[in-house]
Amino acid sequence: MMTSKRQETRQRAALTTAHHDFEKGLNAHAFFKMQNHEVGEDLVQETFLKTWKYLVKGGKIDIMKAFLYHVLNHLIVDEYRKHKTASLDVLLAKGFEPGKDHSERLFNMLDGKAALLLISRLPDRYQKVVRMRYVQDLSLSEMSLITGQSKNTIAVQLHRGLEKLRLLYNHA
Repeated sequence: MMTSKRQETRQRAALTTAHHDFEKGLNAHAFFKMQNHEVGEDLVQETFLKTWKYLVKGGKIDIMKAFLYHVLNHLIVDEYRKHKTASLDVLLAKGFEPGKDHSERLFNMLDGKAALLLISRLPDRYQKVVRMRYVQDLSLSEMSLITGQSKNTIAVQLHRGLEKLRLLYNHA
């Protein structure tokens, strides 16, 4: 059904007013459902396009806000139903690495936790310097300032403490 110029002008004014009044709320609703601003904005624009096509074909809208949300919700459902395929480039850009073996990292982490527990079995003078160096990540200079001992003395204590820690670790 063809519309006259006067009807088209009224329809255009109604849609422009609706766009001004409801676009922000529609965008918020679409973002809430899709968790993606760009996709949500695209769906809102498509909502207004579909509404315009409906009006041009002679469709009658009683409550514009309800109609717009109805159309938007159908577009959101259609978007959910689309088969989502992601290219490998997109997945790699997001940090996905196929086939990466994390077992070595896990073993290192578990070994580190076991070593931390074994530090408490060291004699006190070695415990202190090993914790400061490997747990608190302090340099020899910083450790020297804290303990009042020379860097050479601390280095020797660290070496001896690590040797004792290795023995404890290998026997555990």
